[in-house]
Amino acid sequence: MEDKPRYSRNSDIIELAFAMASRPQGITIKEIEEEYGVSRRTAERMRDSLINIFPQIEELEIDEQYNTKHWGFTNHALLPLISFTPKEIANIEQYERRTTNKEVKSELKKTVDKIKLLSQKRNNTIENNIELYMQTEGYAIRQMPQYKMNLEHLGIVREALKDSKMVSAVYHEKQRKLEPLGLIYGEKVYLVAREKAKGDGIYNYLLHKFTDFKLTDETFDKGDFDLQKYSSRSFGVYQGEVLSVKLLFNQELAEDASKYNFHPTQKGKYNEDGTYTVTFKASGSREIIWHVFKWGAGCKILSPKSLRDEYKKYLVENVENY
Repeated sequence: MEDKPRYSRNSDIIELAFAMASRPQGITIKEIEEEYGVSRRTAERMRDSLINIFPQIEELEIDEQYNTKHWGFTNHALLPLISFTPKEIANIEQYERRTTNKEVKSELKKTVDKIKLLSQKRNNTIENNIELYMQTEGYAIRQMPQYKMNLEHLGIVREALKDSKMVSAVYHEKQRKLEPLGLIYGEKVYLVAREKAKGDGIYNYLLHKFTDFKLTDETFDKGDFDLQKYSSRSFGVYQGEVLSVKLLFNQELAEDASKYNFHPTQKGKYNEDGTYTVTFKASGSREIIWHVFKWGAGCKILSPKSLRDEYKKYLVENVENY
């Protein structure tokens, strides 16, 4: 693995300090390797450089399945060094503008107000610079469904996830007891959970459809569940049979497709005739079909045959019903 040029190391050290201080569980050497694209030896040097600057950094005691060392701060030594640039604040305000969920929009606005208050010594300059960013950076209107998300429910889920506690709630007019495993954010917010009455299966529930949501005192064992691995299996949020998908883009769409993020498992290559081929493994055939449709006639499903046949059927049904 190639290390980054030496000139970038100082900025990486500063970023690493903030990352380490922001995580209660600290950071591992492996995580430093992956996040900064360096070898293990360089990752260890970065850690050692930080320890020389901040003696408050220690090996943390983390109770986990694998015996991996975590390094972190034992106090709040970095707090006086933290500040927010106008661009960082403007980025959050852009997210506030883009979201169609009124509750999330309100929460983001409160967050920005608090950040501005922390930076009040430079408030006038910050406000002027933020306004400049906001005036020069627009965004395309997205046609999305709007769902009213209960922030109290969201708070209960976060507490349940933190303490591995079960929740009880009504979903589709049925009382359920769930073991929350994570949240997936997309056009809608999904709660990933096991349902006690259904055994060890993992299901996705629309958070806005819950009523009578309550935190219980019952705890559960998450086992080796990994939310990142779980969510990366699907194309979107729907779980099912994992398909080996192969898409072909014509010359006109090849460049755009080569820069597009389809899925974490994707691989792509240019063909001799100027077309571009993308392969990935994911479940959620209907969402894959919806996405292929957005590219128009310039995108073809090469495999699997079952997905290609499902797409043809989808096109025929929509033409007949038009």
